[in-house]
Amino acid sequence: MCDYSLHNLASRPAKVGDKLVTTQFPNTITRGFSDPSQSRVAVCLLPGTELAFEKEVECEPSFGFLPTRKSPHKVARFRQVNLHRLTTHHDALEFPDGKIVLVTYLCEGQHATVLQLPSTGQPATEPGEQVVPERASLFA
Repeated sequence: MCDYSLHNLASRPAKVGDKLVTTQFPNTITRGFSDPSQSRVAVCLLPGTELAFEKEVECEPSFGFLPTRKSPHKVARFRQVNLHRLTTHHDALEFPDGKIVLVTYLCEGQHATVLQLPSTGQPATEPGEQVVPERASLFA
């Protein structure tokens, strides 16, 4: 899926083996994933898609003067959160330790590879939907 503010951009679904980069899309308030060779095309992930990052994942700080936050993990599973709130970001990554970060808060320019798509090929509905505060401190 692609976050609500990316619906007016060109997009395509992710495929296993895709090389992706975190991107700030022009004329949006949202970061997402794109193919490095097509930076204006959003690559949309289904919930359950597994990603491997080249390096530890970095996230923007809650306040601009603080350093970026890093996750010790290089793998994550894509999910959607806050689905009941229509005009908020939904795209998120869940790390092996259970921490969740909204994709829009990832630092730009991080490279990842799509390892696996969900087995059903259908958007997953999570039991007991996760609610993530807009500016929660998601990394310890």
